[in-house]
Amino acid sequence: MSHAHRIVIVGGGAGGLELATKLGDRFNANKVQVTLVDKNRTHIWKPKLHEVAAGSMDLADQELDYIAQAHWHHFKFRMGELTSIDREKKQIQISAYVDDSGELVTPMQTISYDTLVIAIGSLTNDFGTQGVQQYAQRLESMGDAKRFHLRLVNACLRAQAQTTPLAPHQLKVAIIGAGATGVELAAELHRTTRAIISFGMDRVDPEKDLKVALIEAAPQILPALSPRISTAADKLLSDLGVEVMTNAKVQKVEADKVVLANGVEVPAELIVWAAGVKAPDFLKGIGGLETNHVNQLVVLPTLQTTLDPNIFAIGDCAACPWPEANNGKGGIVPPRAQAAHQQATHLYKQINRIMNNQALKPYKYKDFGSLVSLGEYSSVGSMMGGLIGGSLMVEGLFAKMMYVSLYKMHQLALHGWFKVFLDTLSRSIHRRTHSIVKLH
Repeated sequence: MSHAHRIVIVGGGAGGLELATKLGDRFNANKVQVTLVDKNRTHIWKPKLHEVAAGSMDLADQELDYIAQAHWHHFKFRMGELTSIDREKKQIQISAYVDDSGELVTPMQTISYDTLVIAIGSLTNDFGTQGVQQYAQRLESMGDAKRFHLRLVNACLRAQAQTTPLAPHQLKVAIIGAGATGVELAAELHRTTRAIISFGMDRVDPEKDLKVALIEAAPQILPALSPRISTAADKLLSDLGVEVMTNAKVQKVEADKVVLANGVEVPAELIVWAAGVKAPDFLKGIGGLETNHVNQLVVLPTLQTTLDPNIFAIGDCAACPWPEANNGKGGIVPPRAQAAHQQATHLYKQINRIMNNQALKPYKYKDFGSLVSLGEYSSVGSMMGGLIGGSLMVEGLFAKMMYVSLYKMHQLALHGWFKVFLDTLSRSIHRRTHSIVKLH
């Protein structure tokens, strides 16, 4: 009897974890054996990282344990980072996992596959800008978000305790890159920093001492969205007291300031780099596969890599054709959570065709618009762009409800209706009895 079809998914982000969960629930292990590989122990929806960084969301309340999810939904989990692909033997190698004390937890492992899915997401691109590696923080992982939040709380505590006047850079935050992550972080920080100060830090004036600067090289913030949405977001941020700087190219980053190309210096105690997107560097040419200039794996409309039909790529790490983009001139699917969700769903529906070596149906991206959160009660963006041939601008509380619903869709894909309902009810009660901002 032939062995079960081995599906290995590398990357437990939005697309990878949803795909593993659905496949594990659908197939008996004697027919399909699903293995998820990730270098982390837990999963969090990446668009939520700015809330963790700002302190408005407790990471422990939202992160999902891969081992538990694998047990509940009948797939295997292996911890480690992808290091190589042997296409001839149909094997991948993942690195050993070593804990914080340097002790080996799991050794280097070799995993065989029949179908391999790469879904490892993306990183920020610093374009080689001087000082970014040394002095700027990124929001690429749970660890990044936790470190930023701890530094933020410590900065407030330090300012409260010192007897000398604040230095020009103290309690100033500079966010470089006004895409969705930068804009959302700026808006969230306005609320949470003031909440932190309200807990007895009477020596800090939130209006005078706490400043957030949002720096963007393009002529407008949210450059990937329409000017109308950008203008609305700009006004909302300005009303919050965020200093919005456009046409501001960063020349270098120093320990306590950002230096712009025009010579202007922006003092800052905390500096966040949120500009540019690329796939991880180790993907460049991995396994002899075709990659583009930002390390994304180039895929066909079927999501198969161009040089190996048994290897697929989904989400931010995939350069997937989008012929309808750019007014018919062609393009690739943008790196958004909705794309990863759609691609995971499409691949799930194609799995029987894959196992039976049948022709696969092409994936077609459906653009449902973009939403950007601007704090607890407001969002701005466009909805249903791909459905009506244009875009419908939405903002305020209604847009915020739509934004929250996107996360709920991700949770539904992982847990189902009943568990999500109970979890939502529990969190609603929890919020009424706990601080609105995390203080540690």
